[in-house]
Amino acid sequence: MSKGILKLIAAETAGESYQANKIKLEVETDFASRIDNQESRLENPKIGETEKYNTYVPLKNLVREIAKTNSIFTYFLDGSRHVYKVDEIAYRHGGARKMVYPVVAGQVAVGCCLRQNKKLHAENFLSEIILTLPDIANANGSSGFFPALTQKINALPKLKIELSKILEYSTSQPQTKESKLEDRAVAKIQDSMYQAEQNMVAALVSQNKLNQKSYLIKDGSLEYRIPQEISKNSRRFLTFKNNFSYVIGLSKKFNPALFTNNGGANPGFIAELPLYCRTPVIRFENDTLHGDIKFAVWYVRIRDRKFTESPFDGVLKVEKMLVTREEIATGKIESDLVNFLSAHIINERNPVCYGADNRWANHIYPIFLTETFVKSKCIEAETFLNLF
Repeated sequence: MSKGILKLIAAETAGESYQANKIKLEVETDFASRIDNQESRLENPKIGETEKYNTYVPLKNLVREIAKTNSIFTYFLDGSRHVYKVDEIAYRHGGARKMVYPVVAGQVAVGCCLRQNKKLHAENFLSEIILTLPDIANANGSSGFFPALTQKINALPKLKIELSKILEYSTSQPQTKESKLEDRAVAKIQDSMYQAEQNMVAALVSQNKLNQKSYLIKDGSLEYRIPQEISKNSRRFLTFKNNFSYVIGLSKKFNPALFTNNGGANPGFIAELPLYCRTPVIRFENDTLHGDIKFAVWYVRIRDRKFTESPFDGVLKVEKMLVTREEIATGKIESDLVNFLSAHIINERNPVCYGADNRWANHIYPIFLTETFVKSKCIEAETFLNLF
């Protein structure tokens, strides 16, 4: 089966398949950080809330008060991607010279869970299998070439998968340590996962399921790279921003050195954050990546430091897009809303440690269950590699 897919690709693209060893790419590296934590490129953080705080904001009393009410968090979203190099393929450049390029395959899975009557149910799930090839594989630059190749692959007899699409990565710039060809391929798969997450949020909004009493928590950052076709279309851009009115992003991992307090980087301020407290809100913006979208960002401690290994364990990074007219005009979110959201987040923390997950201190229970749901739907690495 593997020879069928790879040989077909080589034949249709006039390339030479080397039938290279198939390996899982370890994307939890510097590259993954550059993709998943785009905050590393954000500049000029400013005060992002209506009240000015110079130190931690205690929330213990509010947490206890809110614990008597129903949670405002109803939906929980998580995306997962697993990527593998499944081959290396060569193409000729000007005569006899050959260049070798990676063929990268990935599985993208995005799931959304609904909490109803204190029980979590699957609301939506999407899974895609994606191949990435160098743009040079499409020698004529035809827009229909890769969709046609996808159909030919799916028509192979006894094929055990359905390929969702083939994406091309750029080869116009030379490969460097900071811009490897494999990284470019992974970025294409990552963007597909982000798009699936955005589509899932948009579907909930279109069904009027998100409101001030029914928020969605997205596992990870909201700092999506905005495509130009959206950022340059005022109506589509406005719709995109409005879709995230009742969405917050929670990150279990983050770069604490990016937090600024009193004008300079101050990761120690996060490390010493007391239990059931939050930091002041800072505002991030980066026109190149996000258009005119501004983000309110703050940190909340949900687990006591004495029970954790790292001083940053038990701390969550919280993000919310500024979307209302007042928020956009002032560049600030209401401090009362920040406190309200933070208190609800604290009440969602895992009551106990689950299994051997070393992120237990940073888990909130419904996101832990949503992650488990999504992972249960993914194909195991060995099985996936044997498909190609």
